[in-house]
Amino acid sequence: MASHSDTLVVFFGATAGANGGKLGSDEREIILLVWQIVDLHEKKVGKLHRCLVKPDTLELTEQCKEETGLTVDELLKAEALDKVLQQFEQSVSAEVKCLGRNSCTLCVISPLVIRQAIHPEASKKNLVLPECFFSFVDLRKEFEKCCPTAGPVQNHTISSMTEYVGLSAVTEQLMGVREVRTMVQLVLSLLAEPYNHKFTCVETVKYKFDSGTCSKTEPVDSETVIRARGLPWQSSDQDIARFFKGLNIAKGGVALCLNAQGRRNGEALVRFVNVEHRDLALERHKHHMGNRYIEVYKATGEEFLKIAGGTSNEVAQFLSKENQVIIRMRGLPFTATAQEVLAFLGPESPVTDGAEGLLFVKYPDGRPTGDAFVLFSCEEYAQNSLKKHKQILGKRYIELFRSTAAEVQQVLNRYMSTPLISTLPSSPIMPVPVLAPPFLPTASSTRDCIRLRGLPYTAGIEDILEFMGEHTVDIKPHGVHMVLNQQGRPSGDAFIQMKSSDKAFMVAQKCHKKTMKDRYVEVFQCSTEEMSIVLMGGTLNRSGLSPPPCKLPCLSPPTAYAAFPTAPAILSEAALYQPPLLAAPRPPQTTAHSPHTMAYYPHQPHLYMNMNMNYTAYYPSPPVSPSTVSYFAAPHGAVAAAVAAQPHPAAASSVLTQPGALVRMQGLPYNAGVKDILSFFQGYQYAPDEYSGMVQMSDQARSLIQPKEWLCL
Repeated sequence: MASHSDTLVVFFGATAGANGGKLGSDEREIILLVWQIVDLHEKKVGKLHRCLVKPDTLELTEQCKEETGLTVDELLKAEALDKVLQQFEQSVSAEVKCLGRNSCTLCVISPLVIRQAIHPEASKKNLVLPECFFSFVDLRKEFEKCCPTAGPVQNHTISSMTEYVGLSAVTEQLMGVREVRTMVQLVLSLLAEPYNHKFTCVETVKYKFDSGTCSKTEPVDSETVIRARGLPWQSSDQDIARFFKGLNIAKGGVALCLNAQGRRNGEALVRFVNVEHRDLALERHKHHMGNRYIEVYKATGEEFLKIAGGTSNEVAQFLSKENQVIIRMRGLPFTATAQEVLAFLGPESPVTDGAEGLLFVKYPDGRPTGDAFVLFSCEEYAQNSLKKHKQILGKRYIELFRSTAAEVQQVLNRYMSTPLISTLPSSPIMPVPVLAPPFLPTASSTRDCIRLRGLPYTAGIEDILEFMGEHTVDIKPHGVHMVLNQQGRPSGDAFIQMKSSDKAFMVAQKCHKKTMKDRYVEVFQCSTEEMSIVLMGGTLNRSGLSPPPCKLPCLSPPTAYAAFPTAPAILSEAALYQPPLLAAPRPPQTTAHSPHTMAYYPHQPHLYMNMNMNYTAYYPSPPVSPSTVSYFAAPHGAVAAAVAAQPHPAAASSVLTQPGALVRMQGLPYNAGVKDILSFFQGYQYAPDEYSGMVQMSDQARSLIQPKEWLCL
């Protein structure tokens, strides 16, 4: 506490850019430091010191030149920041000792010079700051305690405070000297009658970030949370805390965000100790971490709890050990044991408590995911383990990188909430026959379609029809196709089939960059062939097409589909884990394969999924298998039941059936091909030419087989 301090060091700093209330917001370097000591007992002042600082970038803004009166030539003769800080520490220590005092505390007119200038720059330059820079008193807050009728703290300035207590303005011309002398006069005035003030309100700067866990029941103030975007994927919570150096982050207040595949997406939610520190963090918008600039926005407590909050006892027990460095391992063989992992890390990287310091991430049914978290007692052991990055364990290379307690909780939450095939609801729709017409419209080079790009994620078909306006009458029946991403969420794209290429051209001309819900939407003319390629997983842009990301042979569109009657606006839990989807109502059609007249699709919106998609293209190495493969009821299939009932001695696999619909194989050899699978089913009826019903997923050696009369989605 400052009440135990014998002296105050009145301190002022300026940067090569913005100063005053915007000090530090433009990430400019410090070029000027001024200080003077005040003896709190004797009410005496020491010598005033003014030091120029040579920045790495010798460039001053016009505003800085005008306010400080400094030039580049003057700064060229100055010392670097580390040298000036050494001079500061030596001179302050000598003066305090000369006065016969034991301690000192910094006194500033605003916390900006400490929190937004000194600490961030020292962190970037790897400088060790003197002890006194980790605590200070804000003269404005001390003044408010003495003079509560003077108004709120944020309205106080040096001139307004000196005027309030009846002091005359200092006539000094040099910037820094003028401010320090005025602050010293104000301090002496507050120490004297009638105020007799005691400087007791000390603010601190945390030395390091404290990791920890957060419960979902813990209240989190939305006014203390920010979202940082554009982070390098290797960033740890300590890296993020270093970016916000000078501001106090709450314990466990850094949560790295993950994408649907469990990988970091370059975003993090950060929780600060109060709203003041949150507001200062927002001022670091587009400051740099290395060569990358980081965007900083407001976020909510609910968002933070969704990412960082958890209730897992296993995670709480794993993270109960204090001051541990967490390393995440990804891409482990599914058969890897704790002893194999410990042997892989080696004796130079001893894991805390051996096998108890390992946490394997598993699916709800106990299947391994290939992820694990490891605890190390010190930074040295963690660094040694990171040297094993991309080394081989078994037949797979392993990725190692720093992790956080919040990421442990988030990964566990994600995998433990992954829906299983066995828990999928049975389809309530009536059976439909095998369908000959293809799922996608007949491919044509006629440019009678349009593509909408940049739609609001909340936009529905009604919004698109309103956006089209008078051109709605030229849309083909059920011709609006909403494209969903890998997670079953709106991608911001849609395709619309028009009655003619002239109508499509007119819409593209009239509606391009027209606004929908405060966002402009790009509208391009395209063909059904281009639309089909995109819906099959390819890409479409203004400069041309890219084929679907598929390593399988080029296959014709599937010849059989079933529908899952879920409204596009309300996705089921299972739908959130499927590959790219197309949500669109389709016109009623009939089939020549059935003696009965039946609807090609029911009369309400549905979700459709292309089974000819190459899953591995969306899950880069190390592979992360899709968590679900949806299948639904179809006409009676005695063949499927017969296959499932017959054991085969040559297959170390389990055959799971959905009666009359699908046979799923697990445990296939990694080198198994289509011919091997067909040979396995020798003697059962299937159509060798209908290989579009077969999808191989090489990362887990699974296969889906579509016999002749089966129907699968």
